[in-house]
Amino acid sequence: MLTIVARSIIIYIIVLLLFRLMGKRQIGQMQPFELVLTLIIADLATIPMAEVSVPVLHGVVPLFTLAILHFIITILTKLSTKFSNFISGKPVIVINPKGIDYQAMKQLNLTIDDILAALRNCGYFSVAQVQYAIMETNGKISVLPKVADAPATNGALNLKEEESFVPITLISEGQLMQDNLNLAGLKKEDVEAIVKAQGGKSIKKVLILSVEKTGKSYIQFMEGEGKSFEGSPLEACS
Repeated sequence: MLTIVARSIIIYIIVLLLFRLMGKRQIGQMQPFELVLTLIIADLATIPMAEVSVPVLHGVVPLFTLAILHFIITILTKLSTKFSNFISGKPVIVINPKGIDYQAMKQLNLTIDDILAALRNCGYFSVAQVQYAIMETNGKISVLPKVADAPATNGALNLKEEESFVPITLISEGQLMQDNLNLAGLKKEDVEAIVKAQGGKSIKKVLILSVEKTGKSYIQFMEGEGKSFEGSPLEACS
């Protein structure tokens, strides 16, 4: 028992030292190669702790080997942009002034829900508020809002608490969001009418359609640019 305790303390100190040398990044800030390395180190560290038959040295050597590999990769990514792009990837613009970049979205294996969730985490509840959104190499999204939609308080806008709003997504990647439709008190025919009024022929061709109680709505077709338009069906329900 004392042997296991002693081995655990030794491995813990070594792993702690390695992570201190690797830096203080949080999990969400790690590059792909750093996250993979962290997971492997964590897995390797448990072997000499639990298996008394495995010499401590056999557990320590792989840990230091991976640490050295990490430092080599870090140096190479600083010296070579091409190597850095190969190992960590590069930032990708997923929203531009024309709307959502459908090809970039598919390249990153993202869904509309993923993009909307990321925007909400940044404090924006509609694609129409965003000038640019960039998927960083660590998997997080950076947002540059439109000038008119820069962060503001309800007090500055003279809005009461009950007048605050959240856009409701009615169509996502060609699919009608039935739960949101019920929430908005609308029917499929209402959504089809909006799509046709904006020059579309079918719901299946719509990348995203969201509406707000303020009278503003946002639509983007699979092959077109995103645009805001006045006249929300929610106005009649308010």
